[in-house]
Amino acid sequence: MATTLEIIRGISQAAANAYDGAHMEEYSADGKARKIGLKREEGNPITDKRVMDGFGVSFHGDMLKINYHAEVQLKEVYKGGFESEVESMINEISNFLKREYRDITGDSLTLTADGDVEVMVQNTSRVRTWCQAHRFYKIGVLSEVEGVKAPSEDRMDVQFRNFLDQGGFAGERPENDSRKAE
Repeated sequence: MATTLEIIRGISQAAANAYDGAHMEEYSADGKARKIGLKREEGNPITDKRVMDGFGVSFHGDMLKINYHAEVQLKEVYKGGFESEVESMINEISNFLKREYRDITGDSLTLTADGDVEVMVQNTSRVRTWCQAHRFYKIGVLSEVEGVKAPSEDRMDVQFRNFLDQGGFAGERPENDSRKAE
């Protein structure tokens, strides 16, 4: 069984293999084309008009957060079904990470969706609009890692707590303080 560090490194390498241009054999370092499902994969990246979209991953305890961002047009947002399109895009990214993780490590990766997709659309003008979305996934093979939302306990030393209780901004100053308010 892989350690936590090896699992995180494998997922990070899988996400790194999704650089722009990896979908074409001639632009890939190892000659292997990697289809992720992003909009930027349509056409030639050198000669065609570029579509701006991409993703990133971050780790939160035993959870993986997939962040997706794209430049979209307002007519795409208002035509309906935009949120489901973004959700399917994040699911395709999740499937890509699973496939690429298996190719890199030889082990399988289990990602279970935790909650709904959070989508935020913002515009800078009447023409430019972008979308930012994320979804959390539970990493199935991480068992010894505590969740981020676990309750914390007060572990402050008693002497330090007493020191903090002596001072403060309550308005009272010691007798020998020259800044004492009169």
